[in-house]
Amino acid sequence: MTTSSSSSLSSAAAVSVVPRPARVVPGAGAFVLTAATGVTHAPELAAEAAWLRGALGPATGCLLAPGPGITLLLDPDALPAEGYRLEVTTSAVELRGGSAAGVFAGLQTLRQLLPADAFRRARVRTAEWSLPVCVIEDEPAFGWRGVMLDVARHFLPKQDVLRFVDLMAVHRLNVLHLHLTDDQGWRIEVPGWPRLTSVGAWRTGSMRGSRQHETFDERPHGGYYTGDDLREIVAYAADRHITVVPEIDLPAHVQAAVAAYPSLGAVPVEGVRTRWGGLSDGVLAPTEEALGFCRDVLAEVCAIFPSRYVCVGGDEVPTGPWERMGHPDPGSLGGWFVAELAGMLAAHERVLFGWDEVLAGGAAVPSDALIGGWRGEHGTIAAARAGFDVVACPDTSVYLDYRQGEGADEPIPVGPLLTLADVYAFRPVPSALSAEDGARVLGGQAQIWTEHMDSVRRIDYMAFPRLCAFAEAVWSGSGPSSEPEPESGSGSGSGSGSGDFAEFVARLTSGHLARLDALGVEYRPLRGPHPWQTRPDAAGWPRERADREAELLELTRDIRGAVGVDGGE
Repeated sequence: MTTSSSSSLSSAAAVSVVPRPARVVPGAGAFVLTAATGVTHAPELAAEAAWLRGALGPATGCLLAPGPGITLLLDPDALPAEGYRLEVTTSAVELRGGSAAGVFAGLQTLRQLLPADAFRRARVRTAEWSLPVCVIEDEPAFGWRGVMLDVARHFLPKQDVLRFVDLMAVHRLNVLHLHLTDDQGWRIEVPGWPRLTSVGAWRTGSMRGSRQHETFDERPHGGYYTGDDLREIVAYAADRHITVVPEIDLPAHVQAAVAAYPSLGAVPVEGVRTRWGGLSDGVLAPTEEALGFCRDVLAEVCAIFPSRYVCVGGDEVPTGPWERMGHPDPGSLGGWFVAELAGMLAAHERVLFGWDEVLAGGAAVPSDALIGGWRGEHGTIAAARAGFDVVACPDTSVYLDYRQGEGADEPIPVGPLLTLADVYAFRPVPSALSAEDGARVLGGQAQIWTEHMDSVRRIDYMAFPRLCAFAEAVWSGSGPSSEPEPESGSGSGSGSGSGDFAEFVARLTSGHLARLDALGVEYRPLRGPHPWQTRPDAAGWPRERADREAELLELTRDIRGAVGVDGGE
């Protein structure tokens, strides 16, 4: 089946699916889901059939027992691994996938073809449930469609992490990057190191609003996950074809660990950190004790998380603490730590994932390392040109803690403006890269840093619907250009209009926001926050994009120069 791009887009708009399917051919009529509708499936797809029953049964009253009606099949010879073909006729539904993951992706589309109430947990309507007749062929543009969730700055209870996994699945996202440790909290149990959770997992208070205002509350905050909690999260995500990539930030961002075990640190620290931003003195000492600590932590992480990649951070490492302890070459220690950590992971047959600062380590960075390019596009470009695989997560495109609108009622507005249109315009492969270098970009990752998100309600507000736009950027890829008249708070902060943003907003408003409502997601309305979503008690610190971009040029000078691209982007 072939269709033109424009006709495919208009057909995709008619079914209001998010992310937009690659090809849609609408038909006449509908398949009606009834109590008699059954599901048949290939033996390898029992888990996917069980998920479908659990997702649709409570809301529709259709139990989908074994029998004719909906057929799930594998077709790896005809379809890519995550691709699928969904055909709906008036008498049957057939879904083929290149793998179980492809079938699961197709089930998300099938669910979205039903009325939004299909996303509720119990029946609220007695009307007919029907799927429009159509043929949908679809596959992702990128294999890495990730979200980084920071549970260190503000702890997110396990049940809320599982809910977030479900929301990722709805949007066909497939990597959950869990940021488990930082200066402000340690969130994972490690055998033999009990003070990591008894001391490091909580702090006496937190900053209220942006750090520039030096305002604090006096409310203790904390929490951690047991090993079994994390195993449950990993298994729950795997059932939804989502890989959980753990992050233990090393050798900096460890003030919580050093507060628990002071001998690990290069210099003393004053408890678990209560402030945001800036560089902490919480840095590991270059000692055998600290390396032993890292071995124990990473061994436990590898025992819990089957992910090929383990993120060790490597970002924002100050050399001052090493200078003060008298080390003769403090500038070399960041790269030395990265090499040591990579070796520890290799012993467990895992691969190091580091933020783009690790590129400054030069030859110390193993050739198979995966780089997270976060400082604008500079990190992605430098990593790819240096021959590394890279995940694009530029702050100016996908940092969902950045402010969403210019209004005075925007809660805790920090960073440059990052609107719904800006996120929709994100393209993981920078245009400055050659085709050969661009092939090293595995995909993209949205980042949810939670300094200013102290509850799941705040995460909902900051993430949605921008995460819907991100999901489309990494699943559907580039679309035809248009220059829509932006809604208030949803226009572009950078002037970018790539992709059919107007058509995306039409699908949001005609169908997808109602699905988020049914799921209980407290998203930001397109025209600005509800009164109860504002934070007049917590001041922000907005920045202009040009100011941030100038800062990024300076911050990345070392890695851009290292691969011969200084000034050439």
